[in-house]
Amino acid sequence: MFNKVSKEEELAKKLVNYSCKVQKGEKVLISYSDTSNSFIELLIEKITKAGGIPLVYRLDRRIKRRLLLNSSEEMFDYYREVVSPIMQSADAVILIGGSMNDFELSDVPAQAFSNYSKLYVEPVHFDIRCNKKWVLLRYPTYSFAQSSRLSSESFAEFFFNVCTLDYEALDKKMDPLKELMEKTDKVRIETPNTNLEFSIKGLPAIKCSGQCNIPDGEIYTAPIKDSVNGTIVFNTPALDNGIEFNGISLTFKDGKIIDCECNNKDKFEEILNTDEGSRYLGEFAFGLNPYCTESVHDILFDEKMSSSIHLAIGSSYEDCFNGNKSAIHLDLIQSHLPSNGGGKIYFDDQLIYEDGKFTLPNLVALNSENLL
Repeated sequence: MFNKVSKEEELAKKLVNYSCKVQKGEKVLISYSDTSNSFIELLIEKITKAGGIPLVYRLDRRIKRRLLLNSSEEMFDYYREVVSPIMQSADAVILIGGSMNDFELSDVPAQAFSNYSKLYVEPVHFDIRCNKKWVLLRYPTYSFAQSSRLSSESFAEFFFNVCTLDYEALDKKMDPLKELMEKTDKVRIETPNTNLEFSIKGLPAIKCSGQCNIPDGEIYTAPIKDSVNGTIVFNTPALDNGIEFNGISLTFKDGKIIDCECNNKDKFEEILNTDEGSRYLGEFAFGLNPYCTESVHDILFDEKMSSSIHLAIGSSYEDCFNGNKSAIHLDLIQSHLPSNGGGKIYFDDQLIYEDGKFTLPNLVALNSENLL
């Protein structure tokens, strides 16, 4: 019988003791929106029990929308000056992103988002927070359940199964894939409408097993910035600041996106024109969470889907830096399930992944049926 109360307790403990490994005397910033107060109370208790010092900051999405609609560059400069020292002082950061309405920010002008990203998000989160212990969670709300097209009870069970996966066991099973990725030069992705090539030579492969994202379950690297050539079509919806993009097709030449097609193309072009780095890739990854089997219209879950890969336009991460910096980092997902057209991935001309399954004997432990 599914017990939500005990699962919330388990999840709070995982965030504090496994993801952030809170130690005595450490200061922990909890930043959240549209989240149950009872869950924040659980986090406070777990942090305190571990000897940490909790600091709580709340900004719900309706308030964020109103601030963005009335924003100016001066306002973001002020926020950055105030929040940067707080973020700098924290030893760990727990970010809880809930939403009562996934499209709350859909009418915020693109320029406001651009200023927000460049003047606040990049210096405060990319430059400060990402160099600390941190974990990001999307809290389940009725809006989230609705967008997943599941009943509230079914969604809650799905959510907590995904988020409380045995990440320590997954971490060990990723070692052979990490080793292979770090020895690989050329990657080729083929599907009925995709033919894309790039190099990952010399870049590390980063295992994601619950340390920075919950849910988690992926391993990523980054393409050499100017090595990407060809076309890729993404078959999973992408939601960015309340706008849904479908059927995204990107064509690359020497690393740069030179053409794109999708619904809401004008809006997507605005994202691509954010800055110089937004037309280049910052990430290439495999999704590995066996409980994530189809899109629930949330990137934190969708990018972890088993039998999928994703590429991110925009900034690369500091721990796998390919030279690309941008105010954006937007993950775009391609499912390789046969029902979505299947596909093949080659490492240095060797087939390692077909129709969403690893084919090499030392990698089959990462196939979804072996992780449940």
